[in-house]
Amino acid sequence: MQQLYGLIGRTLGHSFSRDFFSKKFAAEYIDADYVNFELPDIGDFMELVAEAIDLCGLNVTIPYKEQIIPYLNSVADAAREIGAVNTIRVDYDGRGGITLTGHNTDCIGFADSVRPLLRPEMKRALVLGTGGASKAVIYALRSLGIEPVQVSRTAAAGRLTYADLTPEVMASHTVIVNTTPLGMWPDVGSCPDIPYQLLTPGHLCYDVVYNPENTEFMKRAAARGATVKNGLEMLRLQAEAAWQIWQQSNAPATVAAM
Repeated sequence: MQQLYGLIGRTLGHSFSRDFFSKKFAAEYIDADYVNFELPDIGDFMELVAEAIDLCGLNVTIPYKEQIIPYLNSVADAAREIGAVNTIRVDYDGRGGITLTGHNTDCIGFADSVRPLLRPEMKRALVLGTGGASKAVIYALRSLGIEPVQVSRTAAAGRLTYADLTPEVMASHTVIVNTTPLGMWPDVGSCPDIPYQLLTPGHLCYDVVYNPENTEFMKRAAARGATVKNGLEMLRLQAEAAWQIWQQSNAPATVAAM
């Protein structure tokens, strides 16, 4: 019985996940398929679940990482604290009913990817953006002993705006993570509006964008001597973490494959 996995989002032409899992299934001789499910509205989600036979697990991408939560039966502790879900495990009760459990593996992927680059003196971080990805990054940074602050174009309690990025702020926040889509293909010339001239070799600038491989944010940071990294490894690590979660499912196709 073939296992079915997939990705839900609004526009999925740029998706990393389908290519990753299709290659994984082929390389490891796993009888499974991975499908992109484009949903114009999150309200279409339950119809998808009802119609997808042998569904074992789903990934979730923008703009539904937060909107998906009310449709789930339960949410793992980390995902609940983050307030965003990017992985759903599907379990079956044997009577035709299913249970949908939300997880967040973005935080796992980011933490495992950034950890080797951190130095003891790195204690504070700027997280550019306020979406679901930023929440996972903030959770991961705190788990690593780094205190983050969000940066947004609009002022709000507990946040900084780009206009607040003074020389003092830039000097004390030596980890900077871009969680916005700025610089993502095809808009490769754009980047967050930070004072790049204040970056130093003591800064680490991490871009969760992975296409292009070297974003404008990374280019400008590297020109100032900062350490830079894109989000491709984070994506691979979060995908592997999602796979481990899906293998705990009692979906008939999963059980039959064990």
